[in-house]
Amino acid sequence: MKSPGINLIVVFAIALILNNPANSQTEQKSQSIKIPLPDSIFFNSLVALYAQSIDQADTILASELWAPTAEISFINPGGTEYGWNGVKNIYKMFKDNFSTRKLSFFDVKFAYYNDVSWLTFYWIFDATLRINNSSVQTRGRETQIWKKVNREWRLVHVHYSGMPVIGQGQGF
Repeated sequence: MKSPGINLIVVFAIALILNNPANSQTEQKSQSIKIPLPDSIFFNSLVALYAQSIDQADTILASELWAPTAEISFINPGGTEYGWNGVKNIYKMFKDNFSTRKLSFFDVKFAYYNDVSWLTFYWIFDATLRINNSSVQTRGRETQIWKKVNREWRLVHVHYSGMPVIGQGQGF
């Protein structure tokens, strides 16, 4: 059963998505696969909640998104974290290193089969470094795998990396 807090967040996230065409697949000029609006809104709302957990470096919200299993994992350019304690290290890193954080996302694509879904999207991370108060922006792409656990979608894996490298002789 979802907590009342997560229900309010889901409603808020859906409202944000509906009012922000940059995050809505229904506003895109081209799509390779037609996606029903309710699923698009739902999966965008999962990413919005995830982004909010990063923006706030909020392990309480994150614990409502991530599956409560030892098998969860988070792959990033700095390494790989496993289990909830490992994933919490990612949130601690964001909290310890950045005084402000804003994760924006776009071009969410998804597929799902029964109790498993995967989402891909691009992101822009704007932040302020805690150490010297300078601004930093990174861009990348992410794959997330979600699994139904007790009839709720829970995050089980994240893999993020930089933007594609497309120069000659690069990206191998």
